[in-house]
Amino acid sequence: MAQRRGTLASIAAEVGVSRTTVSNAYNHPDQLSPELRERILAAARARGYTGPDPTARSLRTRQAGAVGVILTEHLAYAFEDQASIDFLAGLSESSAGAGNALTLIPLGPNQGSGLSPLVASALVDAFVVYSVPHSEPHLDAVLARGVPVVVCDQPYTGAAGAAFVGIDDASAIAPAARALVEAGHRRIGIVGKRLFRDENRDGIVTAAEVAGADMHVQRGRIQGALDVFAAAGITGVPVVTRHFNDHSSAVDAARELFGHAPDLTAVLCTTDSMAFGVLDYCARAGLDVPGDVSVTGFDGVERAVECGLTTVIQHNKRKGETVGRLLTELLEAEDADAGAADAGPDAPPRVILPTEFSSGRTVAPPRAR
Repeated sequence: MAQRRGTLASIAAEVGVSRTTVSNAYNHPDQLSPELRERILAAARARGYTGPDPTARSLRTRQAGAVGVILTEHLAYAFEDQASIDFLAGLSESSAGAGNALTLIPLGPNQGSGLSPLVASALVDAFVVYSVPHSEPHLDAVLARGVPVVVCDQPYTGAAGAAFVGIDDASAIAPAARALVEAGHRRIGIVGKRLFRDENRDGIVTAAEVAGADMHVQRGRIQGALDVFAAAGITGVPVVTRHFNDHSSAVDAARELFGHAPDLTAVLCTTDSMAFGVLDYCARAGLDVPGDVSVTGFDGVERAVECGLTTVIQHNKRKGETVGRLLTELLEAEDADAGAADAGPDAPPRVILPTEFSSGRTVAPPRAR
């Protein structure tokens, strides 16, 4: 007959201690002598008992020990896009230092306006809302949970009661745009990620549509570049966007851009991943970079810096670390305020991080083709 699996109560009875002592052997080992803890763990191993139920513990303490990360991309994006990888690495390190796990909550770009039950049911102590449009309905669902929230990147306006960490995208991209102007380029195109959450808009986008876009990061970068070009007397700049930020979409965007304006001498991209697609297209089309076409990116991922792409570096890992530290401070403040008299809410913190321009090797003066 198979031996019955042990429970917290049965292990306590077998060793002759209280259930609290068994629990402490796992959760607070410093409160037990090494000899007693080893007796408890040995008995537990013999009975196949792996420790207190974490769900029951979270219900008792009202702490899940986890932070939820809201992604409005497919889950695979978090492991394929280098900027996202760097951000999550920084957030992971900071959260692990505070004893918190990360729970990724993907709400894909084609999900529509319906609310996902993942937000309401997520067993977390706080949320990171990672780069979502201001029209995102899940933002209200996150805020309704009543836990600390940090909005990262977008919406720029953050949300009522939520902290914000990000960059000034319009100002950050200006050095890349100026580098093209100062090199003498007048025939410039732009390739970017999607500008609208609920519309699968692949193709040419007008300046008026850019101004009304609800994806603030991409809107800020494109508008910031257009402003630099306009100040230099360069108008009618063609803008091509793709709903998905993968390599094949970027190559296809470059194909469409050059099909629309074959005499372009420069392409400004709003992400490094889009720039890689443009570089690939140019190689296939026999266009030398930067001899025939100058190309700039944005993000400063490791591959971009290594290959000499002219780009804007935002320190995504540092951004993740900043979000993690801010969340820890908010959680600690919440614990300190528990039971204290309500002195009224403070304004949520707003952190704007610096960026830097990397001149790279992919911009040169234009030459006739």
